[in-house]
Amino acid sequence: MIARIWSGKNKLYWLLIPFSLLYGLVVVIRKTCYRIGIFKSWRAPIPVIVVGNLSVGGNGKTPLVIYLVEQLRIRGYKVGVVSRGYGGSSEHYPLIVNETTSAHIAGDEPVLVYQRTKVPFAVSPKRSEAIKLLLTQHKLDLIITDDGLQHYALQRDIEIVVVDGKNGFGNGWYLPAGPMRELPSRLKCVDFVVVNGQSHHVYQHAYLMTLLPHKAINMLTGEQKPVTELQSVCAIAGIGDPNRFFNMLKVLNVDVINNVSFTDHQKYSLQQLSNLVDSSGILLMTEKDAVKCVSFAQNNWWYLPIDAILPTPFIENLTHKINQLKNI
Repeated sequence: MIARIWSGKNKLYWLLIPFSLLYGLVVVIRKTCYRIGIFKSWRAPIPVIVVGNLSVGGNGKTPLVIYLVEQLRIRGYKVGVVSRGYGGSSEHYPLIVNETTSAHIAGDEPVLVYQRTKVPFAVSPKRSEAIKLLLTQHKLDLIITDDGLQHYALQRDIEIVVVDGKNGFGNGWYLPAGPMRELPSRLKCVDFVVVNGQSHHVYQHAYLMTLLPHKAINMLTGEQKPVTELQSVCAIAGIGDPNRFFNMLKVLNVDVINNVSFTDHQKYSLQQLSNLVDSSGILLMTEKDAVKCVSFAQNNWWYLPIDAILPTPFIENLTHKINQLKNI
């Protein structure tokens, strides 16, 4: 129902427009307070890159953050990452993510990024505190913040907005009538626009991002094999857009007998997932789901990692901008 309302296919969104106007007014007042100094913001001593979005839901920020970490390290930069840690339940912040940190404590996305990259990573609702902690432990050249485009308490040097190529900005309205945290006109102010997947919409000066799957990985043994070799698969996804994962498997001609969607950042249990498949079948999940199931994974559970692929000019233009900042 929400998806249809936000897409404009269900006209019930008109009933919510008064609330969206109020939300938009709050957004404008809040941004103005930061701009004129009523609300204070903090500037880090090194460049900060924010990867965020204008709409709610999973747009592909996490694969892009992993791509940025890997590409920038290849080019010699010492990178740190910070995040709010949505879905985590740590008793204290800021929190350093390490090999023993669970998704329950830090949130699924921080643990996923750390396990893929081993990058210095700190979590805190106040990103400035996370950055300060990282800088006490590491000599870094720049910081990437996973999400936080609307977190104006942290000043930023480069803004990258990820747009869902399939859904775009829906009906274009602020929450709750539409999916927008900020209006599409905000794109005019950011440094880079990345579109996740082919889109019918035209975004000026945007870079196309595609998601390329790896081999499937067994969660207990670490065995890897082409995902097409898995048989009698029950696919699950607790991400912003589960259909993106299911459609990928369909395009790959994976032998999927059932798709099960969960809410984004879903917390799982052994009984909940064991009931979905018997010992003769395969439970296949996203990497984001897998980091939450490590402690009770079964021998027929697999996950499918993905990589973000972007055109070379994107990373070249980004590094050029970073180098300009370092020379200021």
